[in-house]
Order: sequence, then C-alpha cells, then structure tokens
Amino acid sequence: MSLKDQLIKDKLPKHIAIIMDGNGRWAKKQGTLRIFGHKSGVNGVRESSEACAEMGIEYLTLYAFSTENWNRPKLEVTALMELLIATINSEVDTLLKNNIRLNAIGQLNDLPKKAYRKLMEAIDKTKENNGLTLTLALSYSSKVEILNAVKSIANDCVKNKLNPEEITEKTLENYLFTADMPDPDLLIRTSGEQRISNFLLWQLAYSELYFTDVLWPDFNREELYKAIYNYQTRERRFGLTSDQLES
Repeated sequence: MSLKDQLIKDKLPKHIAIIMDGNGRWAKKQGTLRIFGHKSGVNGVRESSEACAEMGIEYLTLYAFSTENWNRPKLEVTALMELLIATINSEVDTLLKNNIRLNAIGQLNDLPKKAYRKLMEAIDKTKENNGLTLTLALSYSSKVEILNAVKSIANDCVKNKLNPEEITEKTLENYLFTADMPDPDLLIRTSGEQRISNFLLWQLAYSELYFTDVLWPDFNREELYKAIYNYQTRERRFGLTSDQLES
C-alpha cells in the first residue's frame, strides 16, 4: 500500500503552510548558480499544489519571498522577480486545469510593476475556481503584518468605528492578510532549518511543525505525503490534556 493510500481522509489538514527553503544549497551541490536552484524549486510548487488539490486540501500557503529577501544581491532579486513573472505566465493553465484559485499576501505594492500586474491578472483569471486556494506570501513579513493590523485597529478606534474594550483576538485576526483563511494546521519547512523566519507568527500559534532535511527542489508528492502522515500521528490538544480530549 502506498503512503498516500495510508492517509486518513477525514484527518487531512485543512490548511498547509510551507517555508520553501534550500534552493541555494541545492544549486551549490549541483555546481550551478543560485537562480537555477530557484528555477528548479518551481517543480516543488507544482507537485505540492497539484497533490493538495487532488487530496481535497482547501488551503496551501507558500512562503515565496520575504521582506528581508529584498536585501539579497540585486542580481539575484532581479532574477527572482523575472522568474516570478515567467512562472505565473507558464502555470496559469495548470491552475485552471486543477481548479486552483491563486491568492497572494504581503506588501504586494513593493513588487516590480510588471510582476504585480501579472500576479493580479493570474489572481483574476483563477478567481472562479473553488478547489484549493494557493496563496503566495510575497514581500511578506509577519511582524509588519501584525504591526499594520494594530495601526489599523488604533485608527478605527480613533474614528469611533471600534470600542477598545470590545477588541478580541478575532478582531485582530480580521485585520490580518489571512482574515479570510483558517489558521494553518501544518507547517512544513524544508532544508533542515528549524525556525519560523517571520512567517505567519500569529497564525501558527497551534500549528503542528514538521521539519525535513530535503531541499526544496527535491520536495515532491511523496515528501508531502510523509509530512501529512506524520501530522496524522500527532495529538492536537490546543492547550488541553489528553484526558480532556478523550472525555
């Protein structure tokens, strides 16, 4: 029996988030430039999104480019933005074929105009799809996301749109980029690194974390099934005890 067949369908995560790490190290091992690692990483995006769509997982969020990544060498950043445009152009038909809706979060206005335009066009073309929602975190910083949410809440309090005494966790969540999504059930990080790297800090409060040594260009469907299988072996208590869950 294949690993996929061993997965329990009614215990699949509703939302998977992935920190796609290891493109540069993969390229170094191959003796090529870092950009070739990024290009090879597109296959991991395709494998993961198609597998999630086939299994009926509702949300997949990929950490594609952080605000800190703007500090990388200019040549690499330029190549990454060109790769983003090329990938969007080449993958829209695949998204439509698999009933995948494209979404994006982050400081999107910081993207080059052409990359932003292509991204918005792809989001518009796939907006009627009702299967998997594939979200790209681009020019994303969780600290900035939370800070901007707090500023917006403060501004609405000043305008008497909000009563400070009535602000709850749900209030803040409604001001985040992810307001229309459930929090991730499972976070996967590739390449062996074991940190969150300013990604969905609020939303990951009770997510299950899975770290693998596999470099992102080598991450395929089977590796995704391994992560989900591991997730299904865990007891999610959300602060309760095992006895409380059983009762």
